[in-house]
Amino acid sequence: MKASFSRLLSHLTLAIVCTAALVAPAADAPLKPDEKGFIRDWLLLAPIPLAGENTGGEEIDKAQVPNEATLKPKAGDAVKVGTKELKWRAVKAKDYFFDVNELLGGMNENVTAYAVAYVVAAKEVSAAQLLMGSNDQGKVYLNGKEVVKFTETRTLDPDTDKAANLTLKAGVNVVVFKVINENNNWQGCLRFTDAAGKPLVGLTVKLAP
Repeated sequence: MKASFSRLLSHLTLAIVCTAALVAPAADAPLKPDEKGFIRDWLLLAPIPLAGENTGGEEIDKAQVPNEATLKPKAGDAVKVGTKELKWRAVKAKDYFFDVNELLGGMNENVTAYAVAYVVAAKEVSAAQLLMGSNDQGKVYLNGKEVVKFTETRTLDPDTDKAANLTLKAGVNVVVFKVINENNNWQGCLRFTDAAGKPLVGLTVKLAP
């Protein structure tokens, strides 16, 4: 009886292990945009205070960190901002947008955030579109070049700003998304589509250069 029970327990254990292996993702599984193409995995640097209150329209064109267009961080990298040291950290948005205040665990106003993602294309993609939404001001650099910007205050809506006729090169493309909050909510969303507005397929996301 004991031998039979031991064999049964062994078989059950093996079955559980095999089932877990089927459903558990590999530790190095690539990250992907969601089904609508929104990037949900980012490296985040925040909060960075603005020089004054309600000055986001001016500050969006000022670099709060050196060489903002060509940032290539990885998680844990430290940045000196004024008298404070901030560190880049990996975050995952719960929805199509990331909520910086929620991710930081408190309300922040008159501040800047930088979000970086490394978007990997299996082959070159031409005539791509980048669609951005932000609350409040937002700016996006793609591979070191500014491609879209919004300079006023607003609530978040997806796809409110568009950069068309972009080329994603084969391999890694660096996206730097700058989002300023003057008051209340602090959010951003971004996705790539084809010229017809359909999400690009085959893209993956990395969180290291």
